[in-house]
Amino acid sequence: MSSTTSLMPEATPTATSDEATLTAEEATAPAEETPVADEETPVSDEETTTAAERASGQLLKLVGTVIDTGVGPLTGSITWAEDRLARVQGTRYEHNANPTRKVRSDEHDDIEKAIKRLIIESVEAASVNGFVTGLGGFIAMPITVPANMAGALVINARLTAAIAYLRGYDPKDPHVRTVVTLIAVGSNAQQIVKTFGIAAGAKVAIQAIKKLPIVLIREINKKAGFMLLAKFGTKRALVTLSKGVPLVGGVIGGAVDATMTTVIGRTASAMFPVD
Repeated sequence: MSSTTSLMPEATPTATSDEATLTAEEATAPAEETPVADEETPVSDEETTTAAERASGQLLKLVGTVIDTGVGPLTGSITWAEDRLARVQGTRYEHNANPTRKVRSDEHDDIEKAIKRLIIESVEAASVNGFVTGLGGFIAMPITVPANMAGALVINARLTAAIAYLRGYDPKDPHVRTVVTLIAVGSNAQQIVKTFGIAAGAKVAIQAIKKLPIVLIREINKKAGFMLLAKFGTKRALVTLSKGVPLVGGVIGGAVDATMTTVIGRTASAMFPVD
């Protein structure tokens, strides 16, 4: 039986079976809907949208936590990236205390070696069944997220932000973080460029994205949250939420396995060239 991470299970209303004889007047009056205990229970657009926004917001928060401080035994993206670069450089390593790492001309090869190590470690983690059992309880969301899916999100968000950091980008910058989130969902470079409405190739897209107004970035980030919900929410949650949130229904996907983690590493490398 697969484990799941959930702190707030949904309450399921039960249907009543009482029957009554209706008068002619009662028969023509609008009947009140009785809640039923299945996935076909009518849900208003307002209620559905609110639930979706809350759930997607929690997933976005999880991505931020993974990047900034890490979860469970996993360190945050910057700490992890610095450690792996230090292992590559040895005595030549110089610690960086700034949110953005300035890439020196003499360390390009070192950074690429460190990135390859990050990808290998992430792929290995994604291929190990049950590695997230030690992370139980780190998500507090109004939906149920299977542990293997939560693990995939953690692995891919952490990897993408670490690559961005080593290439000279600040993972805490909202522009960068939104791109990181879209990559973690599984979007490729072309899809990301299209999402931002940028008429440029992947190599120059990030520079154009960084110039976009923060208001637009926030809207795209909200869309990315719904994409996270569609990919990492349970089937039951999606059946309900997709009724009122158009974006969700079209991007439903399963857990990201080791192969997808490899692809995500490549996408991150393409989207975050050395600045």
